Amino acid sequence: MRANKGEWSELYVLLRLLAYGKLFSAGENTEKLEDVCFQVLNVFRSEGCSFDYEYRTKNEKTVELYLNSDKIASIDRSVLAAYSDRILKGIKNGGSKGAFEIDGSDEVMRLLHTKKIKAPSTDKTDIKMEIHDNRTGYSSVVGYSIKSDLGMPPTLLNASNATNFIYDVIGNISDEDIKRINAIESNKKIMDRMAAIEEIGYLKYRKMANRVFEGNVMLIDSLMDEILGNLLLFSFQTGNLHCADLVTELEFRDPLGYDREGIYRYKFKKFLCAVALGMLPSKVWDGRDEANGGYIIVKTNGDVVAYHLYNRDAFETYLLNNTSFERASTSRYGYAELYKDNDNKLCIDLNLQIRFK
Repeated sequence: MRANKGEWSELYVLLRLLAYGKLFSAGENTEKLEDVCFQVLNVFRSEGCSFDYEYRTKNEKTVELYLNSDKIASIDRSVLAAYSDRILKGIKNGGSKGAFEIDGSDEVMRLLHTKKIKAPSTDKTDIKMEIHDNRTGYSSVVGYSIKSDLGMPPTLLNASNATNFIYDVIGNISDEDIKRINAIESNKKIMDRMAAIEEIGYLKYRKMANRVFEGNVMLIDSLMDEILGNLLLFSFQTGNLHCADLVTELEFRDPLGYDREGIYRYKFKKFLCAVALGMLPSKVWDGRDEANGGYIIVKTNGDVVAYHLYNRDAFETYLLNNTSFERASTSRYGYAELYKDNDNKLCIDLNLQIRFK
């Protein structure tokens, strides 16, 4: 079987949690908090409409596997631990890009009675489990999204036509100027085009290109689109892509005229968290978290740690400090080119994509 590092990491998380039955919490810098740990009671996995697996981990030595409520296997936890180490080694030794095989993975799949490396998912939830908080005595069934640091940094917000933002281009710009600027095809053509525009005019945020995405961010804040629009503009003007640095710049420039420090940072962190846990640009969002448990991270040393939503502030800080804007393909998403709208007003679109660093 072949999969990329992110997909193999999901299988590794499953093996690790079943083998040890513990999910440690993470601090703001993804450090494992040894004194904050949840007990994993059950892991749920569906493969098609008629195959619902439940891995019960209450026994200290074995994991009991049920299919549609019928017990079908008992798996030694020490065996699961050995296989988790094997899969981790295979991920680390795998290729830097694309799909690859891991020796012995077929044995793991047979042991788990599964045919899929990655659990099918229609939302942000990659793994669903029942966990127990020893401090409160409370147990709950929750879903987590999984991010792996073992491979290439994944995207948090994928680029699409829905993530374009529209800006008015203001100034004495002739048709010849438009042709000249659009003809720039250097290695840094986006930045060079922006510099050429600013020599004879300036950009002002107008609106988001996609009404669904615009409506989604308005659930966070009525002015969230303007905050994002200005952040995106600053990134193209300055070349700075790091989210934390851009928010600092936004706080300094204060384009919305707030009279209190920290407002932009607070609102943008809420946006990042919403994207991480459920919001999609082209799908109407109701404000609820699909990954209602939080975020599981596979660290480079193999540790599996989680940001639980009860400690949302630490998770939001992690997102802000570990994400950057990214330049997507201009031809694919149709941005960074001057054009005139239906009212003959000069415009340009800029595209938003966010990736983990």
